[in-house]
Amino acid sequence: MGYDFTTAANSLEEFWMPFTPQRLFKKAPRMVVKAEGMYYYDEEGREILDGAAGLWCVNSGHNPPKVREAIEAQLDVVDYVPMFQFGNPTAFKAASRLCSAMPKGFDHVFFSNSGSEAVDTALKIALAYHRVKGEGTRRTLIGRERGYNGVGFGGISVGGIPYNRAAFGQLLPNVDHLPHTHDLERNAFSRGMPEHGVEFADELERIVYLHDKMNVAAVIVEPVAGSTGVLPPPKGYLKRLRELCTKYGILLILDEVVTGFGRFGSISSSEYFECDPDIITMAKGITNGTVPLGATFVKKEIYDAFMNGPEFGIELMHGYTYSGHPLACAAVIGTMDTIQDNKIFENAAAMAKPLEDAVHSLKDKPFVEDIRNCGILAGIQLKDSGDPDDPGRLPRESSYELFRRGVMVRYTGPNLYLSPPLILDENHIDRLVTSIGEVLDDMAA
Repeated sequence: MGYDFTTAANSLEEFWMPFTPQRLFKKAPRMVVKAEGMYYYDEEGREILDGAAGLWCVNSGHNPPKVREAIEAQLDVVDYVPMFQFGNPTAFKAASRLCSAMPKGFDHVFFSNSGSEAVDTALKIALAYHRVKGEGTRRTLIGRERGYNGVGFGGISVGGIPYNRAAFGQLLPNVDHLPHTHDLERNAFSRGMPEHGVEFADELERIVYLHDKMNVAAVIVEPVAGSTGVLPPPKGYLKRLRELCTKYGILLILDEVVTGFGRFGSISSSEYFECDPDIITMAKGITNGTVPLGATFVKKEIYDAFMNGPEFGIELMHGYTYSGHPLACAAVIGTMDTIQDNKIFENAAAMAKPLEDAVHSLKDKPFVEDIRNCGILAGIQLKDSGDPDDPGRLPRESSYELFRRGVMVRYTGPNLYLSPPLILDENHIDRLVTSIGEVLDDMAA
């Protein structure tokens, strides 16, 4: 019996969508069918300004020619090669290009398929590293409240957004959390890094004392907590975490799935924040969102610690069927060529101040409770709707109304956030911010 692949081709029922209210979406779907540069297009051909870079990932704008050409050229040669004890030149070339652009010391990269897998890889490497160093009691992993570190068992466990965790409970043992850094009373409407809150990092000492330093393996934080509403770190906070991790022999992991690849004008935001971690995770912008790929970068001394024993022995029992997938690695190379040729990181650095000025002009608009920004990231926190059954109604309804007016701005919890492609100019910023202001005014009318 043959298969009919055309049956119900236009049905919306079968696809269980991620992080989406199924019934609400399928009642009035927001569908896009084309993308180019700074814009999406719907089924009627209507132009929609992308204020979110898709899902924080289309940093070089939609459909850049060199990324597409690199993927097509790779597909003409070989579609797939297993990386378990075989190889393909494109994966090694991508790894070399990436490591050469990273901050000093990050000489090795492990490829996976997503930010979630990059984080779980980092956590496993941290645990295994302490074991090969003879400190196998170091099993405790420390995340942060309001942190988002993906949806793997490890990432959910160290993550700290309550509504992401509630349905599953605590998935891994030996996990603790730092307090979040959002201090609305002292830091509302801060521009860039807030003045107050470096002391939140000192809570790590209490947690280490509770667990004993010889039981703590790693601390993982996002430099800027993204999905919780864009929370920039207080001034000196990340440097203080680095000092404490060094003091107690703990690995510091920066989850740069959102902040990496240009949001702060360079491949890694660690230089911007003057913080030197041991492990960095990336994904999203690394392929410009075209082909899924995650990357876990480690310092040379971490990699070298595993390179002992007989040379025929597998040093790290970890990997994925699609680790180093040729098409994904080709997309990495095409993305890096695009960034270099078009000076995209330089443009991101130049547009950070105009974005900051524009988004803070919304301070006196209806419903606005706080505004936060850093790099090419901004969060606009709206007030509680007052409805106990639907406290997040205002950001949801404003996001939907913005889409109807030709602007894509995503929402999570009480927040709207902006993370536009890094090819933006001041006209794009003006349209984004003006549209948000008009929608808030109209909702209050």
